Amino acid sequence: MMTAACPPLGILYVASTLIANGFEVSVLDHAAKGMSIKEVADWVIKEEPDVLGLSVLVTSSLTAPKIAEEVRERNPDILIVFGNHHATFNAERILRKYSYVDMVVRGEGEQTCLELANCLKHNRNFKDVQGITFRHNGKIVSNPERPLIKDVDMLPFPQRDLLDIEYHNTTVGINAAPKKFTSFLSSRGCVFSCRFCSCASIARSHWRARSIDNIMDELHLLASEGYKQMLLVDDNFTLNQKRVIELCRKMRKEKIDIEWFCEGRVDQASYEMFREMVKAGCRMMYFGIESGTQKVLNYYNKKTTPEQSRKAVDIARKSGIDLIVGSFILGAPDETKVEIQETLDFIKGLKIDIPQINILSVVPGNAIWDELKEKQMFDEDKYWEQGFWISDVCPNAVPVDEVKEMVRDFYHSYIWSTKYVAKQIWLTMKSHYRLSVLFDSLKSINTTINNISNYLTL
Repeated sequence: MMTAACPPLGILYVASTLIANGFEVSVLDHAAKGMSIKEVADWVIKEEPDVLGLSVLVTSSLTAPKIAEEVRERNPDILIVFGNHHATFNAERILRKYSYVDMVVRGEGEQTCLELANCLKHNRNFKDVQGITFRHNGKIVSNPERPLIKDVDMLPFPQRDLLDIEYHNTTVGINAAPKKFTSFLSSRGCVFSCRFCSCASIARSHWRARSIDNIMDELHLLASEGYKQMLLVDDNFTLNQKRVIELCRKMRKEKIDIEWFCEGRVDQASYEMFREMVKAGCRMMYFGIESGTQKVLNYYNKKTTPEQSRKAVDIARKSGIDLIVGSFILGAPDETKVEIQETLDFIKGLKIDIPQINILSVVPGNAIWDELKEKQMFDEDKYWEQGFWISDVCPNAVPVDEVKEMVRDFYHSYIWSTKYVAKQIWLTMKSHYRLSVLFDSLKSINTTINNISNYLTL
């Protein structure tokens, strides 16, 4: 059995919807298996599908077309469909550039893919299918947007057994989920509009939650299948604190023995909520802190303050969450080296265990792309597939190589400091969860060291 990072939950939701309606579906996580383009094409040809659907993010924006081209050469009649974030925001660009891609599914894919499958089954055309961009009589046609799925309880549970892969959750090169692991979604959407993110655009700033009973049914299923750890991939899990507390109490009452990890906003921190989360099995909390300077937070439209971040981390530590991760983004257009250093110094004063530092990249779908596009600061044709660093197009921005050097220096001075190491040893000795992660890492110490080293070198 292969091992890999989080399962592709979106694909599994689409596949499960099709299966529930009588269609045959095969799923391949080729990235997790480390397969070559030829190997993927071989698998597709062997399966003999009528439709090939590819999930396309920025990270796979160049690989997916190569797979599509290889498959098209060997099966001229197959319908090739792209979906997911990158495809959604670049639908017409993709069809203009790649003649062997037939269609793009924009936004949520479950109902759209089901309608497409029924059209093919009954030999109907696609003119009334909402949420697709396709070719018709030599022209590219974009049908109207599909409304968001309001009742997310209607969706079948993702069939995780479609993939024979042992997944895990890697944090800074360490496997933070050594037990049987999966991902889980309890709600969809985001009501915020952070300028570096495209999630709110996909969700049209709407948040839709599954009912507690529906969530519990899937959790019992996961428990019966032997899952012991899971990552909640909700964009806004802690948005409704009353709901979180109710869910956590229900999990305890019904004895759901699964450890879990989630993301949370610092302005939603609550000791009562965090305590209930801990008692229900929450072991790791991931905060999107982003910056230690108010100027940069305002530019990102984060609607938080450094003080809120400090308090949220303190509350999380006090509540008993075992592992606290803080995410930061450096390299905003007007962010100076002094301000970058202020954020790095700010990190040192937080009670987080793992600082996850990213350098701002700009891609279609986020507001920074739209802002710089309006200012005519870059050539869309040059950057739409892979995006760009700010310093690629903003002459006054801190060069990305200098930002990377500052981050490397920070990691090596902070992560390997006696104070940090001693603190982490002390916290680990008090935590069964952290000890389990440590012992698992020691089993493959060379791999762990290499993973950490690769992460720290950016």
